[in-house]
Amino acid sequence: MTHTEIINLLLAISLMLLLGRIFGEFFRKLRMPLVVGELVAGILLGPTLLGRFYPTLTQNIFTTTGNVGLVMNGISTISVVLLLFAAGMEVEFSVIRQQGKTALKTSFIGLITTLTLGYFAGTFLYDYLNQNNIVQNDKTVFSLFIATAMAITALPVIARTLMDLNLFKTKIGMIIIAAAMFDDVVGWILFSVVLSMMNTGGASISFLYTLGLTVGYAILMLTAGRIFINKSLPWANKNLSWPGGVLALSLSLAFLGAAFTEKIGIHAIFGAFIVGIAIGDSVHFTEKAREIIHQFITNIFAPLFFVSIGFKVNFIANFNLNLVVIITFLAVFTKLLGVGLGALWGGLTLRESLAVGFGMNARGAMEIVLGLLALQAGLINEQLFVALVVMAVLTSVLAGPMLQYFLTGEMKVATGLKEIIPFIDEEKKVE
Repeated sequence: MTHTEIINLLLAISLMLLLGRIFGEFFRKLRMPLVVGELVAGILLGPTLLGRFYPTLTQNIFTTTGNVGLVMNGISTISVVLLLFAAGMEVEFSVIRQQGKTALKTSFIGLITTLTLGYFAGTFLYDYLNQNNIVQNDKTVFSLFIATAMAITALPVIARTLMDLNLFKTKIGMIIIAAAMFDDVVGWILFSVVLSMMNTGGASISFLYTLGLTVGYAILMLTAGRIFINKSLPWANKNLSWPGGVLALSLSLAFLGAAFTEKIGIHAIFGAFIVGIAIGDSVHFTEKAREIIHQFITNIFAPLFFVSIGFKVNFIANFNLNLVVIITFLAVFTKLLGVGLGALWGGLTLRESLAVGFGMNARGAMEIVLGLLALQAGLINEQLFVALVVMAVLTSVLAGPMLQYFLTGEMKVATGLKEIIPFIDEEKKVE
């Protein structure tokens, strides 16, 4: 990097952190998650607004090309991996096991419904979009992509939203996280199949091979991996300086797990998330170390990732209202129908089922990652990518308020979620 590029990179990071925090706090006052404000800050700094009036500034600082763009893409990747690692550390195995049956039913029915409806909708959209010369790909491949886009969830956004609302460790929070994790595994495996059908980089890894390695990795990390971590952490606490030694060991394992799942065709966040669960479940991982990692990641790396989303494309130039309405309606309808029915089958009440549905409806970061990969592979163009991004933002915005709405009143009594009561009382005092 040149002297000027280093300056531009440092300016970009500084402004992203500052404006991400300012907009995040503004939306928090509106009783919405910080992530919404961070997404809005990125759109304002990107080509949509700032780039329209000061294109040179955007091209030099808030760019996705050249050396600065390459470094920013690397930072974004590291950020989302660390965010899911931190979310994994918050998962309590006992709660996951207790909600496993409900989560499995919720995820299974949700996947079947969204994949089926998404595939048929993709066939319709293919004909509609080709009338406008937007896509020129095989109908089956395109329909499978739309099905995947409808089924995928956004673990980073879901985890962040639940944490911001103090719902992560509740019964509903654990059901949402467990079901979303399973959805993402299936979704990213399916997407790798779609890529292989297009003869892209994903063609070298077969579906069964990827599935076997993914399941094997998860089982290994949550069994033998937990034993190794339980023995390694006491050694690190005794022989290495604290907290540096424990933090270095934890983060190195997180990146190692992320690299492995990325190698086998599953997104890196899944590998980091599983490592986070294994480490967080250890009795030798102190609450103070957990808090240090959590604060560092959620206040620095998470804002950098969510703000950077707005740099990808000009939302005004590529905005197609009809396409946005169709994609958003399809996403909300298929997810609420499928997940809601699955949750009801799992024994939840109607209000609880709707809360789970809206929680898992948040598409955010992962939908945008999915869209970017499809855009780079030539499967979709900028208009459809913008529609997916707008849908991801809208569903992420809806998640927080709808979770709050359905998890108050009757929900407090029905499930005894003690974590909700002080949160609501605190908000009333502020008001």
